[in-house]
Amino acid sequence: MTDQHTPAAGAAPEPEADRTVVVERLVSAPREVVFTAFTSVDHLSAWWGPDGFTTSTREFDFREGGTWVFTMHGPDGTDYAEWIQWREIAPPERIVLLHGEYAGDPNAFDSVFTFEEVGEQTRVTLSTVFPTRQLRDTAVEEYHAIEGGAQTLAHLAAHVEG
Repeated sequence: MTDQHTPAAGAAPEPEADRTVVVERLVSAPREVVFTAFTSVDHLSAWWGPDGFTTSTREFDFREGGTWVFTMHGPDGTDYAEWIQWREIAPPERIVLLHGEYAGDPNAFDSVFTFEEVGEQTRVTLSTVFPTRQLRDTAVEEYHAIEGGAQTLAHLAAHVEG
C-alpha cells in the first residue's frame, strides 16, 4: 500500500520537470554579499519567508550536513515546523538543501540556490524539486509556493541592498 505522495512500487519516476518550481530574482548586490545572507541565523531571520512571516530558530549549523531547525510564524498566527539540512555549500556560487517539517520527513524536497554574477548584480535562482508532482502541485496551489518564493527572494534583495 502506498500513500498519496509515494509512487507505486515499480512505477516509472515522474519527470523532474513535472516536480519542479523555479523562482528567480536579480539582486542589486555583489554575489559574495548575497551568499553571506545565508550563512548566519541573524541574516536569515531578517529576510527568510514570505510576506508577514517571521522565524524562531532552535538550532542552526551552517555547514554541509548541518541543520537549521526553526518555526515559521504565519501572519494569521499559525506556526509551521521547519527543518533544513545543508547538503552542499559552495561559496559564493551554490547552496543545496533538503527542506521538510522534520528530519526524515518523507515529503521533504530538495532546493538549490544558485548565485550568478550579472555585472554588479547577482541573479539568485531557487530551483525546488518535490518528491512527486502532486506534492509540487499542492505547494503551488494551496501554499502559493511560487508567490511565496518570489516574496522571499524580494526580502533577501531588500536585506542585502539596504
